[in-house]
Amino acid sequence: MKIEPMDDDTVQGIIQKAVEDAVDFIEAEITEPRLKSQRYYDGEVDIGYEDGRSRVVATKCREVVKSLKPSIQRVFLSTENVVEFVPRMPEDVEMCEQMTKFANFKFMQNNGYRLLNDVFQDAMVKKCGIAKVMYEDIKTSEIHEFRNLTEEEFNYLVEPNEVTVIEHTETKEATIEDGGIENEITFHDVKISRQKTRGDITITSIPPEEFFVDRNARSIDDFFVIGHRTDMTIGDLLQMGFDHEEVHNLQGNMATFEAESEFERRNYAVDEDDDESTDPTSKKVVVTEAYMKIDKEGTGEPLMYRFILGGSSYKVLSCELADQVPFAIFEVDPEPHAFFGSSLVDLVMDDQDAATSMLRGVLDNVALTNNPGLEIVDGQVSVDDLLNNEIGRIVRVKQQGAIREQVVPFTAGSTLPALQYFDTLVENKTGVSRASQGLNADVLQSASATAIAATMQGAAGQAEVVSRNLAEGGMRQLFKLIATTIINNTDKEEIIRLNNEFVKVDPRSWDADADMMVNVGIGTGREAEKSAVLRETLQMQMQVWQQYGPQNGLVTMTNVRNTLADLLTSVGLRNTDRYYLPVTMEKEQELIASKQQQAQEQAAMMAQGQSDPNQAFMATEQMKAQTRAQVDMAKLQLDAQKAASDNKFRMHELAMKDDLQRDEMVQDLAVKVAEILGKYETAVDTTAIKAAQDKERPHNKEMMNGLQETSY
Repeated sequence: MKIEPMDDDTVQGIIQKAVEDAVDFIEAEITEPRLKSQRYYDGEVDIGYEDGRSRVVATKCREVVKSLKPSIQRVFLSTENVVEFVPRMPEDVEMCEQMTKFANFKFMQNNGYRLLNDVFQDAMVKKCGIAKVMYEDIKTSEIHEFRNLTEEEFNYLVEPNEVTVIEHTETKEATIEDGGIENEITFHDVKISRQKTRGDITITSIPPEEFFVDRNARSIDDFFVIGHRTDMTIGDLLQMGFDHEEVHNLQGNMATFEAESEFERRNYAVDEDDDESTDPTSKKVVVTEAYMKIDKEGTGEPLMYRFILGGSSYKVLSCELADQVPFAIFEVDPEPHAFFGSSLVDLVMDDQDAATSMLRGVLDNVALTNNPGLEIVDGQVSVDDLLNNEIGRIVRVKQQGAIREQVVPFTAGSTLPALQYFDTLVENKTGVSRASQGLNADVLQSASATAIAATMQGAAGQAEVVSRNLAEGGMRQLFKLIATTIINNTDKEEIIRLNNEFVKVDPRSWDADADMMVNVGIGTGREAEKSAVLRETLQMQMQVWQQYGPQNGLVTMTNVRNTLADLLTSVGLRNTDRYYLPVTMEKEQELIASKQQQAQEQAAMMAQGQSDPNQAFMATEQMKAQTRAQVDMAKLQLDAQKAASDNKFRMHELAMKDDLQRDEMVQDLAVKVAEILGKYETAVDTTAIKAAQDKERPHNKEMMNGLQETSY
């Protein structure tokens, strides 16, 4: 049987039927649980209440989501690159590095934090979060005015297609040329609008109620039809290039599908009559973007097509081949072999009902205990006085004992352990506990450091599982879409900052099928452990480097630099280039090759009996410095010897003066004695006195010996 190409009516029937079935599936089986989850997150329950009793709600669902979401966001946003592309071959290293930097830059350029906040919220509350990646042409208009333009200048200015003339005035002036011939010149005053078109990637989070998929779909790669529907104005469709006759009769907007309206998401009413104005281009219609594989050309092989459908009748406005499906699906608890998994709110809804019922009972019991009911004798008590609840009120009675309080036993104390039990159940399901958040002071203060670490790590296990599900699912799909969109839509080189330098890259040469590694920061609660491991790693790297040199085959300068950068990142310092310059394998190889070349040149010069001029100069300067040092040392020694000799000579001179004075005293004494004894005929022995004066002194001998030793 020969397969014939499909005509437009056949294509219209196929896509219309597929989209209607998929939308019916979402509204019949997915919308109701999703609406219930949103209501429970907003603090509502399905259990009833009685008038005059407590209406309080135990908001377990909201508490779980609010407590877990910051941990999940910190896990993803604590790393420099959220996702890294991994090279398959050595020649792919540079390409993957460029893809990683460029894709992460585009992700942050589209407000990556807000995007993750939205999709994580939808995944935790409404089963899945959906991110959409598209390449759009962004048009901007500029108004310019020009005066006194010549005919050539005017034609050149208004010739491009992107220029629209808003106002135009011609002025003619008569001129006389050199030959006396009169000529007329036309000048133009013009106001123009110039449109500039700039294409770029846009990443948005779409509301779950605007997304649809068929009931047999298992994943984003296994579906029959998938798409996105939203309200657009007729003017938006005209700007997209559709003909006015084709779109002005379209009917129906998102309000037509009342199962899940915007009110459920916004929590306030939306005025659907805003488009009822005299401007027909302001009318809103639902526009559906659907992706489906069909054999439109009759080749026997179905291809992926992108359909733009208008109105509630899903009229085909355009049909074109598609390279990929632009959706990334985020799920916190995926279900095997099913497209939609479970949300955190789905796990806690029943516990919120039970906790709400018990909490209301506790509050009602406390209220009745503090303000019990009254039993009165009919007609013997003033009811108006009883309705007055002021403290110290006066109640008029006609007989004693006409009023009696109803005794209500206090049972709230026995109910509180049950509330704590349900809190424990919620903690076990979600991993969000007071101890993991550091709020249970009684437990943490009395526990050892090991016990505290075990408690924190055990509670973080559930958050890590949720993070890994989000990472390996939606985050991997998202960056795959970003890379593919860049490659397929870039028509020129781009400039990016890579390794602290601005370099030109050509995304057209990249491989869209490169392997990816989601670099989520799992274990961010153990920064101290990671820092300690990194320090030990750095120490071992340096030992290997010092022992075996640069060509050790195990550790490179790039490895060491990466370790230092990770140490700074672990304490929150992301701008590592400020402290350590980037090192690449190419730069490192160039540095090693340069050193090896210098060593070879020196060895060759030594082999030829030649010395390196630089080394010879350094050796000469070193010898001069040594000679100067020796001369200075000799001078210092000579000065010291002179100082010692002068000191000894001065000491000898003082000793000689002392001896002379003593000799004079001895001689004077002897003369005086002789004079006295002469009167008694006693002779003076001058020979003995002289011999005493000529006797050698010990210090004179030591001085002379010292002078001989220090002579120079």
